[in-house]
Amino acid sequence: MNNDAPVEAVSGVSQDSKNLAILNWVGTLFLGFIPGLVLYLIKTDDAYIRDQSKEALNWSITSFIGFLIASALTFVGIGLLLYPIIGLCHLIFCILGAIGASKGDSFRVPWAIRLIK
Repeated sequence: MNNDAPVEAVSGVSQDSKNLAILNWVGTLFLGFIPGLVLYLIKTDDAYIRDQSKEALNWSITSFIGFLIASALTFVGIGLLLYPIIGLCHLIFCILGAIGASKGDSFRVPWAIRLIK
């Protein structure tokens, strides 16, 4: 392997695509499904950004469903335990997604419901 080859040639993902994917995951951490939905609808020409925005969108929908279930279970007392667990999972998976995007990897959240294919 040639050590002088640029990173884009090795991974096949441009730096602009990586940067938008990183912003997508960081935006998902703070804004929920909005960044993933916007990039999924706008950036149809870039396969990597579309893939990562679809994954972030699937994860944000999954975490939203988890928060709804936790809200319903709050009356029983279990929901109070689920809120921090879901929040911590959201934080960890968004950080892992941003790290994977910075490397140009195709990050997959292990527990996400794949509603958007």
